[in-house]
Amino acid sequence: MLDAQLAVLYGVKAIRLREQVRRNLDRFPEDFMFQLAGGEIDALVSQGAIPSRRALGGSRPLVFTQEGIAMLSSVLKSPRAVRANIEIMRAFVYAKSRERWRSPALAKLEELERKVLGHDQEIERLFETLRDLMDSPESTQRTIGFQKP
Repeated sequence: MLDAQLAVLYGVKAIRLREQVRRNLDRFPEDFMFQLAGGEIDALVSQGAIPSRRALGGSRPLVFTQEGIAMLSSVLKSPRAVRANIEIMRAFVYAKSRERWRSPALAKLEELERKVLGHDQEIERLFETLRDLMDSPESTQRTIGFQKP
């Protein structure tokens, strides 16, 4: 997502968002955030993703990945950013605790169920093919040559 879009989402000005990112650059490695090049901006304008270069506020926009968006919520101080950060932490902790309590037997059962369902579909296709072969009409070609009565 573009920095201007995230600024609206988090309830801050885009210039403040970029300021916080620059103050905390160590929290935003390349796989969390990058800056668009001039040609990429032109492509966005020509495709109608943004109305004009002026809509960017005179600077090359920052683009954030999923991880960058989550990290951004931890460096911004707006009420929305704080709430977003809390919800992200809750979701993360919930997912980790769910993963931890999941028993190996349950995982094995789910794997077995996937295999069985896959086999059922393959067996059904086999039966359909066999039915089609059995239902095919007898050959109606005339024989060439003499025939015995």
